[in-house]
Amino acid sequence: MASVPSLASSVDQRVADALASALPEAGAADPLLRRSDRADFQANGILALAKKAKANPRELAATVVDAIASGDLIREIEVSGPGFLNITVSDRAIIETLAARAADDRLGVPLAEHPGTTVIDYAQPNVAKEMHVGHLRSAVIGAAMVEILEFTGEKVVRRHHIGDWGTQFGMLIQYLLEHPHELDHKADGEVSGEEAMSNLNRLYKASRALFDSDEEFKTRARARVVDLQAGEPETLALWQRFVDESKIYFYSVFDKLDMDIQDPDVVGESGYNDMLVETCELLEDSGVAVRSNGALCVFFDDVKGPDGNPTPLIVQKSDGGFGYAATDLSAIRDRVGNLHATTLLYVVDARQSLHFKMVFETARRAGWLNDGVKAVQLAFGTVLGKDGKPFKTREGETVRLVDLLDEAIDRAAAVVREKAQDLSEAEIGERAVQVGIGAVKYADLSTSAARDYKFDLDQMVSLTGDTSVYLQYAYARIQSILRKAGDARPAAHPELALAPAERALGLHLDHFGDLLAEAAADHAPHKLAAYLYQVASLYTTFYSECPVLKAETPEQIANRLFLCDLTARTLTKGMSLLGIRTPEKL
Repeated sequence: MASVPSLASSVDQRVADALASALPEAGAADPLLRRSDRADFQANGILALAKKAKANPRELAATVVDAIASGDLIREIEVSGPGFLNITVSDRAIIETLAARAADDRLGVPLAEHPGTTVIDYAQPNVAKEMHVGHLRSAVIGAAMVEILEFTGEKVVRRHHIGDWGTQFGMLIQYLLEHPHELDHKADGEVSGEEAMSNLNRLYKASRALFDSDEEFKTRARARVVDLQAGEPETLALWQRFVDESKIYFYSVFDKLDMDIQDPDVVGESGYNDMLVETCELLEDSGVAVRSNGALCVFFDDVKGPDGNPTPLIVQKSDGGFGYAATDLSAIRDRVGNLHATTLLYVVDARQSLHFKMVFETARRAGWLNDGVKAVQLAFGTVLGKDGKPFKTREGETVRLVDLLDEAIDRAAAVVREKAQDLSEAEIGERAVQVGIGAVKYADLSTSAARDYKFDLDQMVSLTGDTSVYLQYAYARIQSILRKAGDARPAAHPELALAPAERALGLHLDHFGDLLAEAAADHAPHKLAAYLYQVASLYTTFYSECPVLKAETPEQIANRLFLCDLTARTLTKGMSLLGIRTPEKL
């Protein structure tokens, strides 16, 4: 594996060296290099430096230009405006750098210099409840962050903090105890997720109706909660049946989402039960939490309710019960102490931001989070319907996630069938899943997580615009060209002059590693989606302006095939990090 310095970093280094020799007293100076529409790059750092050294910026810029050797890397450099440098790299440097990328399985993307351990908490469905559209974002954004971070060399521990504990289980367990066959399966074979969920739904509705109408059942159900919390064996065994039945259903949904979720990564609220008492004792003994009206609370200067009084984080209720805060704080202790996390990443709805702000601050005061461990909430917005309001069915119900995914696959099938030239029905079916699920993920990931987005299937499966289908078609088109190339093979030819569309595509392909480092550091998968859309757009321009198989010379054909091949590899790698498939034919 060979990491390849990007053209931007090579140019940056050249300018920095020239700055240091022109103004030795300034020490290490940042050239402030960025992409530019006037040249390949623009360096803006001279202005600030000249101001500091009380020098004339244009004169300093001219001295720097003289100190930079043009040639292999830099073709042209000019001073513009008050002292900006416009820098154009040589065609040879572009192709040589891309050739070095192409020779490496990782496309020359370096591993992080100081990787840590990130524990990422995402995809948190609730036991005995159906997954709805609200569960989509945590799963999709979380899975993409796992892939991006792992690719940069971070050690990633996945955690699915499922809702598998709490008072409602008293009602469910008591009902199952009195109606023991409610979760039985129809046949001995494989149980479908649909069957598991319909069992759970039926039982949930029946037990709820009984709980609301029968006082004696309500009393028995409440007593059962106490048995559950005390770990009474029969109660725990029945509770486990709910968890197992729910997992059959969860895994079927995650499977449909083309996501790999492993059993050991599912550590629900119940996984921290044994730590709750100790967590409370540690907080109370250290003075971080105090008793207030019998409840164990943590207060904050900047968190007040509508009445102006402080709103505390309640770690233990006055009746001795534990809330989410106790579980979340125990999870932090476990993740830092036992899993040795350096980053805790929570992919959780923005509406829970205040809760997590208070939990993180409490953990900091207790010393569980410190300079060596940071906790971050990757907060996401709401999924809206086409009307811009929170997504609901016509009856006002929340939309079932499975229905949504099935509809996306149906829409995609129509698009694939219309375009398909030589695909069998089975292939159309397989592509429809890859296109439909890809469309749903991409629509989510191409929006900044913090923003709400509209769920519009017509737009998502459109062949034009910023959609995954557009990217998948760009990839499939390249594969088609490579198949048609016959004896002509992709090969880099650094001696050739490049057309503007070739240069633009080449410079953007070279930016892949820098962009991934940024997306990983900022926990921003949408930056990767935007980058890939730009790759596909630049490729489309290249394809229309630069004939590939009908280029003028065999060398030019080989060089353009080389650009096609590297574009395809960049697209398929980037898309796979977002959890999206790239079919070879569409």
